[in-house]
Amino acid sequence: MYIKTVKIELPVVPLLHLSNAAPTGAASDATTTRSYNNNPILPGWHSDPSCVFVAKGPHNNTAICTSSSFMAFPANPIYASWDLTTWKLASHSIDRVAQFPEIRTATNQQFAGMFANTLRYHKGTFYLISAWINTAVELPRFVLFTTTNPFDDAAWSDGLVVETPTRTIDPDIFFDEDGSVVMASSGNPIIARRLDITTGKTSESWALWNGTGSGNMEGPHIYRKDGWYYLLVAEGGTQLGHSATLSRSRTLSTNATWEASPSNPLVSNSGTDSYFQTVGHADLFQDGAGNWWRIALSTRGGPELYNDLIFPMGRETVRYPVSWPTKEWPVAEQVRGTISGPLPASVGAISEGVCPVVGEADAVDFAPGTSIPPHWTYWRAPFAADNFTISEDDHPNTLRIKASRANLTADVAFNASIEGLSAVFRRQEHNYFNFSVDLHLPTEGGAGRAEGDELGVSNFLNQEQHADIGIVYLPPQAANSSNTTATRATSLQPYFHAHTWLKDDAIIRLRISPRNESHYEVFASQGNDDTGEAMPLAVYTTALLSGDGAGNGGLLGVYATTNGGNQTFDAYFGRWRYEPVAQIIDYGVLVPVDGTTSAQ
Repeated sequence: MYIKTVKIELPVVPLLHLSNAAPTGAASDATTTRSYNNNPILPGWHSDPSCVFVAKGPHNNTAICTSSSFMAFPANPIYASWDLTTWKLASHSIDRVAQFPEIRTATNQQFAGMFANTLRYHKGTFYLISAWINTAVELPRFVLFTTTNPFDDAAWSDGLVVETPTRTIDPDIFFDEDGSVVMASSGNPIIARRLDITTGKTSESWALWNGTGSGNMEGPHIYRKDGWYYLLVAEGGTQLGHSATLSRSRTLSTNATWEASPSNPLVSNSGTDSYFQTVGHADLFQDGAGNWWRIALSTRGGPELYNDLIFPMGRETVRYPVSWPTKEWPVAEQVRGTISGPLPASVGAISEGVCPVVGEADAVDFAPGTSIPPHWTYWRAPFAADNFTISEDDHPNTLRIKASRANLTADVAFNASIEGLSAVFRRQEHNYFNFSVDLHLPTEGGAGRAEGDELGVSNFLNQEQHADIGIVYLPPQAANSSNTTATRATSLQPYFHAHTWLKDDAIIRLRISPRNESHYEVFASQGNDDTGEAMPLAVYTTALLSGDGAGNGGLLGVYATTNGGNQTFDAYFGRWRYEPVAQIIDYGVLVPVDGTTSAQ
């Protein structure tokens, strides 16, 4: 067996910590701030946000938001907040495969799944409509989910497939004053249809607005205010030219005339050197005090890092105040790291919800009787519930994962309709963090030591882009060959050092800690070593976790695979820790996570 590594370049460092100072490897001129009204409000992968504010009823004075989930499961996360600052995972609109069976069996492709939800609230019911992309089917389809209680996974309905016009994505749902429901979606121009929310039937399409000429007309949202219909759309693509622009009309009829806002774009950091880039795909909502807010996606790091493909957390959710006087156009400033505006009183975390506050630490020891945390995610829905088991009788305080035939990249034989990936992740939500997991090695002669068997830790974007550090069993001649990844490392000493730890029933602790925004480092130590001292194994560029800016963001987790072998084995993991350290909200400006302690 050998430890898969890449080039070793940096000296050993302890666990990252930050106490009014930059972490090791951060810019020396970095300043710190203790302001907590900062962007992003949903850090890490939370793209294509949509929000509503419920002023009255059983969920009064609560903001409810959602974001895209693509191939992740559970799908369509729902977040809630009382103060627009502290957010909590409330539920997922899809947490059972039976709600939409295709979510487990469809498509081998990576850029697929649930796209660009719109969330709306009407007469006591929440409506979430999303575009389902399955490359085995010629056209996208829209799917509608409903609930009266967004704090209960089980309360969400099965998916209602909506008649979908031609090749279009990013559906919006708008409840008009006359009782009709209008569904708008992407196109040049944006198109609309009347929708029957009980059957999914729609009318013929008609054109709305052509936009300002930037192209890539997506993410439409319709609003009614002061006798006008307003149409907010995303333009310019989801990269550096991204923006959100606005128009209005007196009617939604087929012959309506749309007037562009003189203040367009309402949302964009395009052409600036702002640390927050790709700002767009926005939504608007009004809080209980009458204040208007915009919500949008954004990518941190500035244009230079973006062009170098350095944005490992992907597209995040940001918020900024909007001024919208009666009968006039709304206006807003550029998105920045520090938020000013008439925020509601800070009242802390919402009392409902299935998960800790967004951005909090993970300290999971897989105690008997516990479950996999609801904010963890799978890449594709698991094929069997017993593939992931916590604290079996003969392996207490561990997570058992039944190895999949395919590894995280898969192979030409991979068929998503009949097999899945044995891996589980959580979102990376901070620029600086410590993520560590204990790997429990199998016993000599037992399952898990056949050729190709592998278990490890992954920093994952999708099946085509991920950085894995694992222990894999190979024939002795292969493990000693000069062709192995381990022997291509700059120094063989760490490999041979680690090799002495790899004994029967050994526990190896693997940890990922960023050096800076562009490079992360992996460390190994023997289990039960809580000193923080560890051996460096690998350094990798975070460009491995960045694509064209239109997909998801970085995940951190564990996996088990036979690498195509027909055998099977159970991999065991323990002591999962995600320790937040700091956020970067502008060039050289770090916000320490309050109360950071060593996760040991």
